[in-house]
Parts: sequence; C-alpha cells; structure tokens
Amino acid sequence: MSISITQKLPRQSALLMSVLLGGMIVSSCAAAPDNFANKSLPPSASENQAAISADAAANVSANPEAPSVNRNRPQLIKKAAMTLVVDSVDKSIDAVTKIISKQQGDLISLNEDQPTSSNSRHTASIQLRIPQNLLEPTIEELGKLGTVENRNITAEDVGSQLVDFQARLGNLRRTEANLQKIMDRAGSVRDILAVSKELSNVRQTIEQIDAQLKSLQNQVAYSTITLNLEATISSSSPQRAVGSQVYETWNNSTQSLSNFTVGLLKLGIWLIVYSPYILLVAAGFYGLRRWRLNHLSRLNRQ
Repeated sequence: MSISITQKLPRQSALLMSVLLGGMIVSSCAAAPDNFANKSLPPSASENQAAISADAAANVSANPEAPSVNRNRPQLIKKAAMTLVVDSVDKSIDAVTKIISKQQGDLISLNEDQPTSSNSRHTASIQLRIPQNLLEPTIEELGKLGTVENRNITAEDVGSQLVDFQARLGNLRRTEANLQKIMDRAGSVRDILAVSKELSNVRQTIEQIDAQLKSLQNQVAYSTITLNLEATISSSSPQRAVGSQVYETWNNSTQSLSNFTVGLLKLGIWLIVYSPYILLVAAGFYGLRRWRLNHLSRLNRQ
C-alpha cells in the first residue's frame, strides 16, 4: 500500500486518512492468531520454504548460539522420548551430562527419585535440548547407556507458519514506515497524537509476531529429548535391607500378638454377656443326653 501526501493537503483530510489507515491496520493485525504453533499445516508446507525472506535468516543469524538451519529442508519441530533401564542411575546421569556437553546441548531439567524401601526403584527424568542435526546421534549415544524399553520421535512441520509470520512482519513494517512518514508531515498536535497511537499499536504487534517467529525458529533449530532412567534393582545396601526386614518382621509379630490378645479379650466379653443362653443350651443338651441314656437302659432291662 503506497501513500502520498503533499503539502497542500488540508489538515482535516490528513487526519481522516490517518484514522482510516489506523482502522485498516488494527483490523488486519487483529486477524493474526496468537497460537500459530498449534495450527495444522497444509501438505505443501515444505514447498513454501523458499518464500521465507532474508529477514528470517537475519533473525536466526542474530543469535550466535543457534545452529544454522537449512532453508531448503522442511522446517520441523522434533521431539523425542526414551526410557532406559540402567544398572546405576547416578552413573548414567553423569554419562548423560557428558553426552550433552559433547553434542553442544543443554540440560533443561532433572528430577530424581531415590528409593524409599527395598522394593522401590531408583528413577530419574531428564529433559535435554540438542541441535536438531545432532538428534539421531544423541539418541544412539543415550541408548548405549542401558536397555531401551521404549523410544519415540515426533515431528511437526511449521514451514507455512514461518512463511505466514514473515509475510505479516513485512506488511507491518511497511505500514510502520508509512505511518512514520505521515507523522513527520502532520501539522497539528491532534494529528500527531492520532498517528502516534496507531504507530504504537503497529509496533506492538510487530514485537509480538517477531517474538513468536523467533520462538518457532529456535524450536526448529533445537530438538528436545525426554529421558527416563530406571534402575534394575534398588540401590539399598544388603545390610540395610536385612535390617529393614528384621525390623519389619518384629513389628508384624508384635502387632499380631497385640491383635490376638485383644481378640481373646473381646471373645471373653462376648462369652460373659451370652453366658445365660449358653447355660440354657448346655442344660438342654445335658437333659437330652440323660433322657436317651435312661431310655436305652430301660430297653435293655426289658
């Protein structure tokens, strides 16, 4: 969009044009969603990589720590997850640290759970960030630390999103330049304030989209690995395990004796309460038995 303003243009017309232009800018910028990273990609996203302008490459090269990205390849965000069963979690954590340093990566987080009993296992969860071109070699190195229980890699193509971000940035920067020209030529304070407000909105939108663009580029340049480590056996010492078993057995036996004693006391109380009925039943059985004995003796006499 090109804008030409002459010195003969009245102030009212200039103000009207600036307000209309500001409305167009706000409506066009409001259409930009904040969650571009979650947008589904078309099948031809990889073919649009050539459309990324030189400004995107300048944003990546401005970060000296970010590895170079091949623009001719699909722009993928890769994530990997792996679970390893190892002999010693502590030694494996040290080995993982060395692998990260060797592959020029970063340790993002480490959560370690020590065993609390002889039956529990020593586990740890580590999250790594590795340059994308070193993802596969790093996974191979990590797999040598133990037995791989499961492993998976996911990839998301964000090429079309990068192109969309860069196109929006180009349009917004051209609009910013045009607004700056209008502001330089504005004569009244009212015109300057109106254009300044629109210019501030445009610059804020530029900063937001530029931050999202750099975030996507960083996710493409670096891949994340979630590594779960599990010990084959508990790291408790044998002496401690035996002591725990003896202590547990003693507690169980004393608890059993206490329960048995309480049970006997309860049984005695029940017997005392129901003793009249028990005596009546016993008397009935005794009388029946005596009657049968007397009856048998009479039959024998006859």
